[in-house]
Amino acid sequence: MNFGEYPEGDITEILSKDIPEHDILCAGFPCQPFSKASVPKYRSLGLKLGFEHKTQGTLFYDICKILKYHRPKAFILENVKHLKGHDGGKTWEIIEQNLRGLDYTIYYEVIDAVKLVPQHRERIFIIGFAEELKFEWPEIEDRKLMVRNILNPHRSAKRYTLTDGVWRALKRHAKRHKAKGHGFGYGIADRNGVSRTLSARYYKDGAEILIEQSGGRNPRRLTPRECARLMGFPEDFKIPVSDSQAYRQFGNSVVVPLVKLIAKSVVGTLENPEYLPEQLQISELAET
Repeated sequence: MNFGEYPEGDITEILSKDIPEHDILCAGFPCQPFSKASVPKYRSLGLKLGFEHKTQGTLFYDICKILKYHRPKAFILENVKHLKGHDGGKTWEIIEQNLRGLDYTIYYEVIDAVKLVPQHRERIFIIGFAEELKFEWPEIEDRKLMVRNILNPHRSAKRYTLTDGVWRALKRHAKRHKAKGHGFGYGIADRNGVSRTLSARYYKDGAEILIEQSGGRNPRRLTPRECARLMGFPEDFKIPVSDSQAYRQFGNSVVVPLVKLIAKSVVGTLENPEYLPEQLQISELAET
């Protein structure tokens, strides 16, 4: 809707030869399926650990197939910060081994987007180059944004206000976990601070980021537009889906200005091996 580009379908069902030639591949993938990877089994059988053995049936497998077939100049992968520790480190071992096995020079870094949006959101970014290029991560200037910067008064606040039943349930849930010594529970966002990480489950009850309201009213969840701002989307970004779908999509998204900075560094490195990220100016993000 925003770019006039329509997916051809499920990428796992499209043959590599039918995918257009490209210079940079961008992807994200779930790590849970890797728990099923039976690495010790293959080692005991003395089999070579190619990605066909260890990643079959995962989206990462399809990423590797595309990289192997098209050999793009670079790739940008994004995942949750816990990827390196998932399944006792076995998942990361598989990923790193296979990317290097495809003859890519890789760089990885866990980055918190909090300097660019008022949200703690730590994600791991994996950058790969088909050539041995030196890559420098962009320096990020702190924009010092606060939650109140993404909020705006609106007439439909009632629509996003928690019902008495949901609010009672959240308080019971938090009390129960607190008694067990757990830190789980709802979070009232500090308007003059930053929020927790927006997740895809936000559509359920908005528990992780609630906005306090005056007049004795129950707290409310963020509106889809406020979620878009929290993820750094431009103000004119169209949201043509239901609130539930919007919450899911923004919760699964990447922080736009952060990815823009990383992408500029990747392109700059490809175009000029002497490229340094200091050339990037935060003002370049103004339109974002």
